[in-house]
This record gives sequence, C-alpha cells and structure tokens, in this order.
Amino acid sequence: MIWKTIKVGFHRLGSPPNFYRLCQRFSPWLWGGFFLCAAVGLYQALYVVPPDYQQGDSFRILYVHVPAAWQAMAGYVVMAILAFIALVWRIRIAEIMAMMGAPIGAAFSVICLATGSIWGRPMWGTWWAWDARLTSMLVLLFIYLGIMGLYSAFEDKRKGARIACILILVGLVNIPIIHFSVEWWTTLHQGSTIRFFGESTMHYSMMPPLVWMTIAVKFLFAAALLDRSRNEILDQDRRRRWVLEHAGVNR
Repeated sequence: MIWKTIKVGFHRLGSPPNFYRLCQRFSPWLWGGFFLCAAVGLYQALYVVPPDYQQGDSFRILYVHVPAAWQAMAGYVVMAILAFIALVWRIRIAEIMAMMGAPIGAAFSVICLATGSIWGRPMWGTWWAWDARLTSMLVLLFIYLGIMGLYSAFEDKRKGARIACILILVGLVNIPIIHFSVEWWTTLHQGSTIRFFGESTMHYSMMPPLVWMTIAVKFLFAAALLDRSRNEILDQDRRRRWVLEHAGVNR
C-alpha cells in the first residue's frame, strides 16, 4: 500500500501541470532561503571571522570558492540521479531537470575555477597550474558544456535529453577523481581540511560562515533549477491546453 502511494505520487509529480504548480509554490521560499543564508554567511565571513595567521584576509575567498566547488560536484550527482530516472522510467520532467541543471553546474564550476585562480596567485605564485584537482575540475566544466551542447544539437528535445543523460552517467566517473585527486596524486592544492567523519583541521571559529554559505548555494541551486525547469516546460508545452489556460489564452 505504501509503495503504491509512493508510485502514484512519483508519477503525479511527473505531470507537467503539477510540477509547474510545485515550482511556483516552492521557488520563492528557496530564493528567500538563499538570500537570508548568503547575507548571514557573507557578513560573518567579512566582519566576524578573524584573519588567517598565514594568509591574512586573502583566505576569505574560500567562503565562495569552497561552496561553489562542492555545489558543482553535488549538482552533477543530482543530475546523474535525474538522468538515471529519465532513462529507466522515461519521465520527461526528470529529463528536463537533468538538462536544466547543466548551465547551473557550469556556472558553479566557473566560479570555483575563477576564485581558485585568484586565491592561488598570491599563494602559489601563478594563476593556473595543471594540478590534478584543478584539471579534473576543468574537465567537469567541459562535461557540463558538452551536455549543454549535446542537448541543444537535437531538434527533438526528448531525443537530445536521452543522449545527454547517457553522457551525464558516463561523466559521473569524474566526481570521485575530483574528490580524491589530492590523495591519489601529489598536488599543489591543499588536502581536505573539513571532514564529515573525523577531525577537521580548520579552526572552529572559521566554520560558521562556511556552513551558512554552503546552505545558501544549495538553496540557490534548487531555486534556479526549479525556475529553469518551469520555463523549459512552458516552452516545450506552449501549444498545449494547460499552458494556454494558464496564460489566459482561448483556443
């Protein structure tokens, strides 16, 4: 009985009109959560946390760099889950959400690489090094761009989405490479200072802004994903009755 209820709810969520209404309901709350968490996180990062004893104030860029890097990888995992659902159960909403996540993930990858280069210049003496962590993150950006290009290359959106979903699943192998690159190879990039299991090497006084900014980018990703998916659904279904009724157009 429970499984049947879950199955029915799962397929109802895959209905474009239902999903559109869900996006309308939750999107403003997600944007509000983002602005609130980002405001608290940035205030603490700029005015509360003391300067680092080695890097001074330049270390504060980590409060943008690290959450962006984490979200670039986490967003790809979300896309891979959606791609799997799309390929197995052929749910169009899952296809759309997987495709709409690519530009958002690419944006986080660009932010990660840009802030990493700015941070690396005074620390390493160079803007860029073909470091294992940096290179694997650059590969992730190229994968994001490849997904976007592959999806746009087909006039049939569903066919393009299915092929791009295969690329998403293949590209998933790069995520553990990014994560473990600092352990597998000798790199300029510092190792993990924050551990979910075990003791972190980052001082506790520096942690709260990072937590706030990490939550903020989660809200940002979710809000942007819902908004982009909602717009894509409207574009694809623009001639269908439910869209015309929503727009107040009489057929």
